[in-house]
Amino acid sequence: MRFDKYQGLGNDFVFVDAEQEKISDRAHAARTLCDRRFGVGADGLVLLRRQEGGVQMRIFNSDGSEAEMCGNASRCVPLFAQERGWLKGPRLTLDTLAGPVVTEIIDAQKNLVCVDMGAPRLTRAEIPMTGTPDEQAVEVTLCAAGQNWTGTAVSMGNPHFVIFVPDIAQVDLSAVGPQMETHAAFPRKTNVEFVQPLADGVLRMRVWERGAGITQACGTGSCATLVAAALTGRSSREARIVLDGGELSVRWEEEGHVFMTGPAQKVFTGEYIGAL
Repeated sequence: MRFDKYQGLGNDFVFVDAEQEKISDRAHAARTLCDRRFGVGADGLVLLRRQEGGVQMRIFNSDGSEAEMCGNASRCVPLFAQERGWLKGPRLTLDTLAGPVVTEIIDAQKNLVCVDMGAPRLTRAEIPMTGTPDEQAVEVTLCAAGQNWTGTAVSMGNPHFVIFVPDIAQVDLSAVGPQMETHAAFPRKTNVEFVQPLADGVLRMRVWERGAGITQACGTGSCATLVAAALTGRSSREARIVLDGGELSVRWEEEGHVFMTGPAQKVFTGEYIGAL
């Protein structure tokens, strides 16, 4: 099976042209291909298929679960599409489980891509999160790893719980992350972001991704972080998000949509010869 390896700020993916390669058990394929010792190694498997008006994107986490949306993978797709001749101009619409996502290559030399992530979903019903359906979950306290954590829930097509802390270096992400991911408050589990404001317009973020664990970066998580920071008065509606793998620029327009800009890169092309 032919594949391409892409990464966005160290958040890495196995890309497969679903028109050319047939995968019957996608969950099994994701677990196998993403294994960093016995497979290719990645945070997720991305299946792409050209369709009228754009490209269909389906994302499977390294544990085999399917994700609604992925911001870093979305930045990589137009580069993949451009290489295959699927892309006629700089803009490409992605068909995702979270709805249509518009991407644009804004600097071909630097592989900079801007993604219109749409409007954040802020009610408990939309996230989803337990509690009064039409209520926002801003600065709510949940317990994980024997400690209370106060955070804000935001959906960017997938659920996030954003926790602001005074010193991100003091957070044991590997202990708190999995417990918060599977907290009873989140019926579909959640991504978890720990954020330390560094300066006006600069937010340091680390992430535990639902279905993947600790990753170098999370695009939807960066967008959720900015929204949560704006909602709680910790930031204006535009900021640099400093991640383990690099930086993203995120802005939340007054009309509602969130735009994320950052680099993407093709790493290599290969052929997987094992059984899937």
